Amino acid sequence: MTSNLLPILLLCSPLLFATAIAAAADLWYTDCPSNTNYTRGSAFQSNLDALLSSLPASTAASSGFTDNVTGAAPDQAFGLAQCRADVNASACLACLDGSVQRMAGAAGCPGQKDAMLIYDECLLRHSNASFFGTVDTSVGLYMWNPQNATQPQQFAAVLGTLMGNLTAKAAYESPRMFAAGSAAVPPFLHIYGMAQCTRDLAADDCNQCLASAVASIPQCCDGKQGGRVIYRTCFIRFEVYPFYNVQAAEAAMLPAPAPAPGDGPTINGGGDHSVPGSTGSKGRVTTGLLVSIPVAVTLLVLLLAAAYLCKKWSRKPRKLVQAASATGRGDDEEEEDMMSSESILYDLSTLRAATDNFSAENKLGEGGFGPVYKGTLQNGREIAVKRLSAASQQGLVEMKNEVVMLAKLQHRNLVRLLGCCIEEHERLLVYEFLSNNSLDKILFDPARQQLSWGLRHKIIEGIGRGLLYLHEDSRLTIIHRDLKASNILLDAGMNPKISDFGLAKLFNVDSSVGNTSRIAGTYGYMAPEYALHGIFSAKSDVYSYGVLVLEIVTGRRNTFTAQGSSGPSEDLLTYVWRHWSRGNVRQLLDSCPGEGRRPQEILNCIHVALLCVQEDPHLRPGMASVVVMLNSRSVTLPPPTVPAYALYGRAATAGMDGGPGPGARTHREPSLSEASVPDLQTWRSSISQ
Repeated sequence: MTSNLLPILLLCSPLLFATAIAAAADLWYTDCPSNTNYTRGSAFQSNLDALLSSLPASTAASSGFTDNVTGAAPDQAFGLAQCRADVNASACLACLDGSVQRMAGAAGCPGQKDAMLIYDECLLRHSNASFFGTVDTSVGLYMWNPQNATQPQQFAAVLGTLMGNLTAKAAYESPRMFAAGSAAVPPFLHIYGMAQCTRDLAADDCNQCLASAVASIPQCCDGKQGGRVIYRTCFIRFEVYPFYNVQAAEAAMLPAPAPAPGDGPTINGGGDHSVPGSTGSKGRVTTGLLVSIPVAVTLLVLLLAAAYLCKKWSRKPRKLVQAASATGRGDDEEEEDMMSSESILYDLSTLRAATDNFSAENKLGEGGFGPVYKGTLQNGREIAVKRLSAASQQGLVEMKNEVVMLAKLQHRNLVRLLGCCIEEHERLLVYEFLSNNSLDKILFDPARQQLSWGLRHKIIEGIGRGLLYLHEDSRLTIIHRDLKASNILLDAGMNPKISDFGLAKLFNVDSSVGNTSRIAGTYGYMAPEYALHGIFSAKSDVYSYGVLVLEIVTGRRNTFTAQGSSGPSEDLLTYVWRHWSRGNVRQLLDSCPGEGRRPQEILNCIHVALLCVQEDPHLRPGMASVVVMLNSRSVTLPPPTVPAYALYGRAATAGMDGGPGPGARTHREPSLSEASVPDLQTWRSSISQ
């Protein structure tokens, strides 16, 4: 079966699934586009034969991955071979040898310029054009265990967290772009998962490929005890039993050892990546030996110079800190902590030059911390510089908090902190520049082009993944405490990035709830237990996320909108709940602006958001469950209870935005019986008719 005939190949037969896992060497998938024939005896065939004969041995000898090119244009042959990272060298070699033999046989892709074979333990791919470094999810293989999972909702939540964690590890932490692990589903069950990319991909591309695979789980394997999603450039698998070599998998995820003296540089994680006309590995090794001595000497000199400069630069700010702290404010310890974090110290002169001395023309906006300026470094890189204002109520505590937090966090849906500057009387934070500004500017500015529903849904999912990383998947447990539209920044691809960690709180492993006497954040987004009693947890962020989702869906601010010419005003939560509880689905759908609206997805997002803003924190779902619910059409969602509270009047802010404190009066929407809440499935049925 070829990819041009069936873009998504579904293998659903339990017998076929059982056979596939019974014999690791059995072929899973053959991809042979029929429009790429080559002539027998041609120059391309000679190059392809040479390529295929070299790939198994070089792959087994180079940590399980090789991409290579043989011949000269226009008859070049491009090839890639990879083994699963927990497979040993001998098994890898045997699997690839069998792949090469089958590739040329009748059961493979004889006479095809472009072909791919996928086995349980290895994959082999070749083409007459370069495909290296390109994400390819155009052809997918879905397989699943015929056994149903018990406690499907809990199983799905744990699975979502596990696979999200493995995705991040494979993309950003593992030298082999591979991760495996397990998670418990109380009381007795464990889920085992695995994720791997082809090692020619960049980290972000690997993350994108694996995220697509994880997002496909509800389509292929929802409610099943096991499943696999396999693309040309990545795959995932999960089961309720350990299907991989645990010790080998743990070893494969360890950082790569430092090269021994005299070793030449490696490419693509140790893969053999030759160029046309090369003389083979022997010639490259000889070259590496010839250049190793002068390279080592040069590196030593550079390291010594870098150590000297770092020591010199690190002393200068400390002297300035001590001078600035002579006022007795006690800020020196805060600044010492910032300079010991894992971020770069920028010179004040560099940032002044980049921002044209913080000119008004370069000002992007202003928040509670102070103004933010666009800058351009000498190398052409664009940056955003946040400048602490003298009147700021946040000060060095929040600045230190943000530096320490973001220096330890890395995720595609979190804004990236590049460094900071503490010189003279300036306190500056330097971020990556995001060209599309903040979400509130796009959502609520009538002069801007409206977001399509596809982009709105993409932003909702991206923010959810970022929060899930903060709460569960990062090496820290972070509660943001100020999630709102103005703290979501958008890059050139409209990917959302959570920003402003000045109020964030760090938890240890044994703690999940905190209490504070200082309420700081934005009313309207704050959970009632935090606004009234100072109690915050991950469920406080979940509440803020629910409000934010409703803003994104409806395009309305979480403030008060006119109900009618003679009726009272109402806030966003009251507006949505009024229509939801009365079954006025059409009104809710019509309130969603933008093109390409999908009623099923819109209602699902509203339902999930209402679950997030329930008054009882224990009733709100965790972010792992939220991410699963947003991506699954088959999960039955519980009915939401009445939203926590409704504010009659303009949404006020505390901390950064300066509004009334937690003693501000609130009025509750009149209680509605849960029995009056219509069945969402009935609504969906009426929409589809």
